[in-house]
Amino acid sequence: MRHRQTLLVAGAVGALVLGGLATATLPASAAASGCAVTYTVQSEWPGGFRADLDVTNLGEATSDWTLTFDFPNADQRVTQGWSAVWSQSGAGVSAASMGWNGSLATDASTSIGFVGAWGDANPVPASFALNGTPCTGSTTPTGGPTTTPSEDPTTTPPDGPAPQLSVAGNQIVTEDGEPYRLLGVDRSSAEFACVQGKGLFDSGPVDQASVDAMKDWNIHAVRLPLNEECWLGLNGSPSGAAYQEGVKDYVDLLVANGLNVILDLHWTWGAYTTGPDWHCTDEHATCQKPMPDVQYAPQFWAGVAETFKGNDAVVFDLFNEPYPDMASDWDKTLGWQCLRDGGTCAGIGYEVAGMQDLVDAVRGTGATNILMVSGLEWTNDMREWLAYMPNDPLDNIAASWHSYSFNRCVTESCWDEEIAPLMQEVPVVLGEFGQDDCGFDYMQTLVDWADANGMGYLAWTWNPWGCTSGAVLIKDWSGTPEPGVGEGYRSHLLTQSPYL
Repeated sequence: MRHRQTLLVAGAVGALVLGGLATATLPASAAASGCAVTYTVQSEWPGGFRADLDVTNLGEATSDWTLTFDFPNADQRVTQGWSAVWSQSGAGVSAASMGWNGSLATDASTSIGFVGAWGDANPVPASFALNGTPCTGSTTPTGGPTTTPSEDPTTTPPDGPAPQLSVAGNQIVTEDGEPYRLLGVDRSSAEFACVQGKGLFDSGPVDQASVDAMKDWNIHAVRLPLNEECWLGLNGSPSGAAYQEGVKDYVDLLVANGLNVILDLHWTWGAYTTGPDWHCTDEHATCQKPMPDVQYAPQFWAGVAETFKGNDAVVFDLFNEPYPDMASDWDKTLGWQCLRDGGTCAGIGYEVAGMQDLVDAVRGTGATNILMVSGLEWTNDMREWLAYMPNDPLDNIAASWHSYSFNRCVTESCWDEEIAPLMQEVPVVLGEFGQDDCGFDYMQTLVDWADANGMGYLAWTWNPWGCTSGAVLIKDWSGTPEPGVGEGYRSHLLTQSPYL
């Protein structure tokens, strides 16, 4: 169950709002204060809570800032924060700006937040100060926490269908406007089984029992990699109509059970023989290419969009893990240009379909589904994503990020510097993540950071392949978790809700 408390500290208006009701009026002297703060308890559960703070500078422009406040109760504390350097001494809490958000002009705002702990009660702070200047006069709020210790924060997938989704600002929201996270797993095999003589899903079940096993983990979303040539009937078996029908039936089953689906273009056509070797020289869709091809990829997405048009519970991930920067000998500018615009790209011997081509192919059908767009370096590098974001007439795009323990950007400091600023502008979905052993330590750090920042994530992979080198979650199709990675991820999912 979700609860929301809001404390509004305003320089001019001065109303204190708790649980949606004004409980006190601030003195007129508050109008001369140097800042305004909106403190919102977005969610609360026995012993813990998440709070978001919107901070507005009403004084002179500053190149760095520190927000301070005191918790009313001794057992309240910050356990993990984001978009600021958080510290606490006794009841006093300090949040100092970071390099990317330190500049704050007059009347400019920034957003920060934290995950905290509480014991007997969780009252909101009574006052704040920015760089030592009080934001408001002294006022003591009435009321207390709206959550009782008997309540459970977990939200299992509903009995009804999955929510219809769209992008609003920097969040994915339901049709009711509620912020929503895609939390779940990747289900591999539809990208490779059809070209390896293994059927469509590599003999894995796609029945109600297999979906129930996912729901037992509190999975709310499934990312399904696809094969371009199999969908179009160009290579492999089953192919064409049989492949399309099999994918549609499975998607319909998942959505009917309350699980959103991300359809991902994973393996594509194109002979990659002129760039650096990545063990993928076959022109057929039998491996991961650096970029999608203009010959078939727009046709693929037009067909997928026609099939799922009108079902906005389904999200389209336009291309799995681009690496045109590697093909261009790590020239990032050429890589970003290739990613967006396609055409003739350095190191790639076939004509490339850029992300703009694929956006146009989907929107040309009238489909309104959310589109996920990747970055460079197997979509671990998101640094120039905003500068090369394709144009979508519907403004319905999310950024697709992947993070494995062997990637470049694998530390909280890197995520704070490269991913958090992007999340201020657009939704970011962690479409794949894992680590190169069967443990859960790296993944735990990553999901904790993602939770603190309101990000959705999907772990690789829901396939019982035996966990010997990581990235395998289950021992069997009934959902028995692998020790370490599977047990850790299942335990974590059971504490999470997709609603923010």
